[in-house]
Amino acid sequence: MRVSPRRRAREFVLQGLYQQQLSGNAPSAIRLQIGEAAGFAKADTAYFDVLWSGASAEYPALLAALAPYLDRSAEGLSPVERAILVIGAWELTHRLEIPYRVAINEAVELAKSYGGTDGHKFVNGVLDKLAAALRADEIRAQAALQGAGPAG
Repeated sequence: MRVSPRRRAREFVLQGLYQQQLSGNAPSAIRLQIGEAAGFAKADTAYFDVLWSGASAEYPALLAALAPYLDRSAEGLSPVERAILVIGAWELTHRLEIPYRVAINEAVELAKSYGGTDGHKFVNGVLDKLAAALRADEIRAQAALQGAGPAG
């Protein structure tokens, strides 16, 4: 299966956030290292840079936004799930052109590939609740469209 350049960018941001959590290295140093990684040229590097800059800079604020929807402290999450949730939260908050379902699905796919056994279910539940708070208008509009099927 071919991985889209944008998904590959998200995978590299996941790698960077994971590394940042474990090493505490500066985002700029991690960015340089990731830029030299095998396969990075196949990523959407422009999207990587925007997502990396936002997610790494806003990491504490994004975790705080997620906190009401977690069933445990952010520190109690695996580093992979925590990083995936931050990526999803950043996209839900800042990339309004990406439909909320797409942002959630991308995070779920990352969790299926890199997270624990049922981590994708947890990620889906948390981001679904966050989306309901951040994108209520979009969700209502989507529900109205689905409810307005063909008359007949």
